[in-house]
Amino acid sequence: MRRKKFLYLICLLVSVPNLIFSQTTAKRKLKPSDVYRLQSIGDPQVSPEGNWIAYTLSSVDSAANKRNTDIWMVSWDGKQTVQLTNSPDAESQPRWSPDGKYLSFVSARQGATGSQIWLMNRLGGEGKQLTNLKSSLVDYSWAPDGKKLLLTLKTTDTAKPKTPKPWVINRYRFKRDVEGYITQRQPVHLYLMDIDGKKTDTLTAGEFDESGAVFSPDGKQIAFVSNHTEDPDRNTNSDIFVMDAVPKATAKKITSFAGGDYGPVWSPDGKMLAYFQSASATYTSYDQPYLALVDLAGGEPKLLSKTLDRHVNNPKFSKDGSQLAVLVSDDRERYLAQFNTKTGAFAKIAGGKRSFGAVQAHSLNNWVVSMSEPQLPAELFAVENGVTRRLTKHQDEFLAPLELATVEGFTSISKDGNKVGSILIRPAGIGATQKMPTLFFIHGGPVAQDEYGFDLSRQMLSAAGYAVVGVNYRGSSGRGLAYSQSINADWGNLEVKDITSAVDYVVEKGIADPEKLGIGGWSYGGIMTDYMIASDTRFKAASSGAGVALVASLYGVDQYIMQYDNELGVPWKNMDKYLAISYPFLKADKIKTPTQFMVGESDFNVPSPGSEQMYQALRSLGVPTELIIYPGQFHGISVPSYVKDRFERYISWFDKYLK
Repeated sequence: MRRKKFLYLICLLVSVPNLIFSQTTAKRKLKPSDVYRLQSIGDPQVSPEGNWIAYTLSSVDSAANKRNTDIWMVSWDGKQTVQLTNSPDAESQPRWSPDGKYLSFVSARQGATGSQIWLMNRLGGEGKQLTNLKSSLVDYSWAPDGKKLLLTLKTTDTAKPKTPKPWVINRYRFKRDVEGYITQRQPVHLYLMDIDGKKTDTLTAGEFDESGAVFSPDGKQIAFVSNHTEDPDRNTNSDIFVMDAVPKATAKKITSFAGGDYGPVWSPDGKMLAYFQSASATYTSYDQPYLALVDLAGGEPKLLSKTLDRHVNNPKFSKDGSQLAVLVSDDRERYLAQFNTKTGAFAKIAGGKRSFGAVQAHSLNNWVVSMSEPQLPAELFAVENGVTRRLTKHQDEFLAPLELATVEGFTSISKDGNKVGSILIRPAGIGATQKMPTLFFIHGGPVAQDEYGFDLSRQMLSAAGYAVVGVNYRGSSGRGLAYSQSINADWGNLEVKDITSAVDYVVEKGIADPEKLGIGGWSYGGIMTDYMIASDTRFKAASSGAGVALVASLYGVDQYIMQYDNELGVPWKNMDKYLAISYPFLKADKIKTPTQFMVGESDFNVPSPGSEQMYQALRSLGVPTELIIYPGQFHGISVPSYVKDRFERYISWFDKYLK
């Protein structure tokens, strides 16, 4: 009898901790306050010897209500992670000195006037301020000998006067989101700074801006991008120039295409330049640039990615120069691939239902990338002979308490036969046969795509009890140039057909409750929301963020003057086109969907009048509506409390009408 009691007590002692453990580790749904916990990783930089990768890690300072970025590094084997900066002032753009002993970074820390370059010993210690710039720092890089820095500076005074001077404007393109009003007297030029003596020499001057400056591997030359046409504001022509890395050197124009040539990258032997060439010689909003390779000894450039017909970016040469790695956007995936620099042969390195980013060469056949998956926010990975190996684990703490939604793809067919690739986010624990209130959350761009990567917005909405659908409507990337260009001057036609086909699909398959459909999006997603509620009365609630419906009213108000003039023509000669694509506003009396409108107060991309007009129209018509304007925010909402607030308002609005 005593033995039985003893065994019972032992079992009880064993089971109680397990019971407590199971209770304390129960998973929960994502909630808006989780925006304060999510960190963002980026800008990986491989050390010269390859043993370490420096990167940025951005987190939220909830007390200060802002994001703060610090510099970290992780060892190539992934066993050691070191935080290098830990200050309330953001640090960014980590760059290794050529000898690998130091890391430089950019910060306005310790009361510095504007962004300055700082230097830190990789072994630790405080950063030392290297520059005391009076102009705005745009970019910088190390000379290969480690003795100089190549600076790209915008000639504006970083000091803020008590009473700002009036903006005197005489440019064709005179405003840009975040940057604000653009005046004539702010050229961007290149400079060389001696690190020891702090002496700075001017490399370029005059009326034209320079960008994308990079040293040749031997440090003797600099490649950069500039538009030397008579009025650079009125075209997208840009060319690549090469100059000796000394003051007063004459720059030689390497490219001559009438469209855009940009983003130069030197081959390791310094004999070739990889860069991007726009698909069109004239302006278009739906460009899919080609990866080009030019021999500096002469000859026509090779357009490596033209036959691939997919959007590629982030080119990086392998250490021996034999391969050129790129990221390829292809029907909901973004994978790592490479072109052979001699033959042009294309090969996929690593892919799958995931999203790769931020490529850096490590060694022969080895790469460093950022990568996210549907249930994993971006982390750094090594790619060794095509096999991925995780390096950082910053997201583990964020993910530990959460039960995330499942993600799958589906294809619908529009009435005109177009195949549309979409993403379905289904709440955790919901069976495949259970009908759900369903939200269509439409991506912006429009040249972008919904991918098999972590999507905080759709995960958040799904955690609130909704099936959420992302639709890669015509105009999106990932399906080729013609797919992107098909909506040119015809907004709201083919996109509506494609989104409608996705709605029909999820209803017919029993995924969506047809009486509980909602739609929303930001930017072009907000524009599409306006088009859909003016075209389809099935939606019981909508949220339109930073959209526009009366297009003609934003001519000269937003930053898209080039698109208006080149795609639609000027309003006084082509008002019929403007009116045709303004039907959400002009047919506002057809809208029955309760709609929430949101926008940033300082948005120059799609300014607040676009949302205000639709709000006023629905308010005048008696359709339930509300308008939320975020003070001081640009096109992207960045203040953490506002990000949280937006999620709360999404959920509250949709719950009111769909639950």
